[in-house]
Amino acid sequence: MGHDEFDDVAGYKKIDRYNLKLIDTIASKYKTILSDLGENAEREGLLKTPERVAKAMQYLTHGYDLNPAEILKSAMFKDDYQQMVIVKDIEVYSMCEHHLLPFFGKAHVAYIPNGHIVGLSKIPRVVDAFARRLQVQERLTTEIRDCIQETLNPIGVAVVIECSHLCMQMRGIQKQNSVTTTSAFTGAFLRDTTRKEFISLIGSKLH
Repeated sequence: MGHDEFDDVAGYKKIDRYNLKLIDTIASKYKTILSDLGENAEREGLLKTPERVAKAMQYLTHGYDLNPAEILKSAMFKDDYQQMVIVKDIEVYSMCEHHLLPFFGKAHVAYIPNGHIVGLSKIPRVVDAFARRLQVQERLTTEIRDCIQETLNPIGVAVVIECSHLCMQMRGIQKQNSVTTTSAFTGAFLRDTTRKEFISLIGSKLH
């Protein structure tokens, strides 16, 4: 594995790791694509583009290397708390599997514990683990729901995702202001009163 390394404004060292053999394979294909599109892949501005895109694609799909259930299990704690836990406004960045164009927005996730709680940072990590794959928003929503339900066995899980899709905004119907909302529920959230409480809380500005 190779890596790129830099210091951000806070002094935090970030290391992106890549499979160098895979980069060479992917980059060679993108070089061919550039040529097929009528570009000169050897000109200065495009000379390193195939390698950059290969690295970007590895990063944008690194969720395949993550185990979302294990992420949750790494920070599960016994607790008697049985009220709604909500993590809202989780940033979502994913790639549409139909056109390989990004879709992005926010996820709102809630669960009602049933003997176990989970470290709050693990919920966004699970969202990211599924999002950093080739996806459709509908499947992304249910995968997050099912992972939390099957791993924590809570009283209920709720997931709502709101995203803008560049495959709709840059091509096809070209509707720049459209937003797609998907939802998935289990257990207690299938009851109207609990679901309404969740929807009300994710729509409120408590912070």
